[in-house]
Amino acid sequence: MQDDLAISDVAQQAGIAAGTIRMWEQRYGFPTPQRTASGYRRYTADDVEMLRRAQAYRRRGLAVAAAIERARETGGASDLPSLYAAVAGAAPGVRPQVLRKSTMVSLSRAIEHETLAHAASPMLFGAFQEERFYRRIEPRWRRLADHADASVVFADFGAIRRPDDGPVELPVGRSDALGNEWAVIVDAPGFAASLLGWEQPRTSDDGRDADRRFETIWTLDPQATRRAAVIASRMAGDIDAVLGAELEASLAERPLALEQPVPALTALANRVVAYLDAG
Repeated sequence: MQDDLAISDVAQQAGIAAGTIRMWEQRYGFPTPQRTASGYRRYTADDVEMLRRAQAYRRRGLAVAAAIERARETGGASDLPSLYAAVAGAAPGVRPQVLRKSTMVSLSRAIEHETLAHAASPMLFGAFQEERFYRRIEPRWRRLADHADASVVFADFGAIRRPDDGPVELPVGRSDALGNEWAVIVDAPGFAASLLGWEQPRTSDDGRDADRRFETIWTLDPQATRRAAVIASRMAGDIDAVLGAELEASLAERPLALEQPVPALTALANRVVAYLDAG
């Protein structure tokens, strides 16, 4: 992400209306943008992350002042950054889409099944927000891990866990940017795919699962997928330094996926349509 952002950029990336951001600045002194010589506000990537944290606390029922206070308290350097934002900011050819949770599930399942069918010795990364979401599909990821060189999942786990027959489980704080994200990343010599989503604020307060929407990028581009895998490895290293170093070293030695994206995209799209139709 850039560190010289206009308020329109911040509003889009944080999922908060520009008018709301201005109101928070006036009432609460949050965030605190720099001003150009002509008086225009300029923001940084840290401002975006702070606003996203505040919005996440608002969604959990905190008043604006309390949410801002918590966002400031948890804004230290130890927080995990946004995987979605780091990849989206460096992939200008990938257009974000706002997708329903049901579509995210279908895309994830399609990528998982294509991985089992075509990916030899992949490296896998997943972000699930909450442990209960991961436990629902854990058997599928255990199966994926059986064929993987490495597999890591992030969620609000209570502690680091390394099961013999499944992915390494890495805990993520709910106030971390990554704690609000959805990710499925597959980096293999013959297949590359990444699905990254940032959950938007819900339009209603009843907590219905069907209301969940994600600003999403998904791609089969090997370069974009490798970047996502490298960033996920570095985030893993913030939690477990040894594991992170091992993951980064493995990625440095791996060739990029050589398969042309068109046939892979066709197969993936067919699976997505089938899942959506079945749902």
